[in-house]
Amino acid sequence: MYWIAWKMLIGNRGKYLGIIFGVVFAALLIAQQASIFCGLMSLTVSQIRDVEGPAIWVMDENVQFVDDIKPLKDTELFRVKGVPGVDWAVRFYKGIGRARLQEGSYEQMILLGLDDATLIGAPQDVFLGSIAALRSPDAVIIDEAGYRRIWPDEPFQLGRVFEMNDRRAVVVGITKASRTFQSFPILYTRYSQAVRFAPPERKVLSFVLANPEPGLSSQEVCDRIAAQTGLQALTRSQFIWQTIWYYLQKTGIPINFGITVLLGFIVGTAIAGQTFYLFTVENIRQFGALKAMGTGNSTILLMVLSQAANVGLIGYGVGVGLAAAFGWWTQTTTRLAFFMPWQVLGLTAAAVFVIVLVASVLSVRKVLVLDPAIVFRG
Repeated sequence: MYWIAWKMLIGNRGKYLGIIFGVVFAALLIAQQASIFCGLMSLTVSQIRDVEGPAIWVMDENVQFVDDIKPLKDTELFRVKGVPGVDWAVRFYKGIGRARLQEGSYEQMILLGLDDATLIGAPQDVFLGSIAALRSPDAVIIDEAGYRRIWPDEPFQLGRVFEMNDRRAVVVGITKASRTFQSFPILYTRYSQAVRFAPPERKVLSFVLANPEPGLSSQEVCDRIAAQTGLQALTRSQFIWQTIWYYLQKTGIPINFGITVLLGFIVGTAIAGQTFYLFTVENIRQFGALKAMGTGNSTILLMVLSQAANVGLIGYGVGVGLAAAFGWWTQTTTRLAFFMPWQVLGLTAAAVFVIVLVASVLSVRKVLVLDPAIVFRG
């Protein structure tokens, strides 16, 4: 019976391809837009993920996400160090600075200040120069994308000089860094140097990075820090999710992408459902003949569902494959954010399942109530 269902399905190649096209379109649009959405969300937390080493981030109690900087007093570092269970704690500066290039133009930059003694939070993939060079006067390390933005079509070269806050900055290293939501060039320097590059403020400490003592969980130490200092202390994972939830709740990004995904689902359902229904109507006499020969409704139902499953699997595979190919192309030729985790594949599979289920339900009802005598009518 399933072989007969397959032959019926591909009997009209035009309608067969039409059904598959509807599912492919829906799977492609859902997977593509969901992956771009995930890519954008990953940009919002890229700098948290790039700071390796510390398990705990301590900040002002009103900070909502990683770019929501509310400076602390420098003395807060010592209060955090005094909390039982804290193995070590260091200062970390994060802010926006304006660089004046030798050509006379200006460029906004993300400025990261690392602890002078330990350089905790330094980039891990410095491919030209070295992290140790940051200890020299006026030294900065710039990310590769930022370098290409400031000096396009020029070879990588150490020793380039520009000004920040009327102070000299010298490039001593180039690193690979994750793209950020703001897309500005990223500068790494020592904390003491960063506060000179930045506009003067009474408070300059952005975060305190800390680690728990061996044998203690990060969450337990976070609770102790919050209770003793009144500051907000989050584990690395908690800070990542707090930042993501801020963008989900406070921006229009989820709504915009959600509308596009919903549109793809509706259009795919409409195309597949209508084409599947017309396919069933055109083959109504064949289904009637099967029922006249004694085929039960349950078998007819399984035949229709097998046809829907065939269309769904092919449409899902082609649609997700095209979305993945689009993502690969964007990664190599453009700067569009694209990230396809397994959750996107699961979401797309669930959407395709619903589409083919709705399409089969729309068509199978007419078959189940079919009078077998139709095959004997003119």
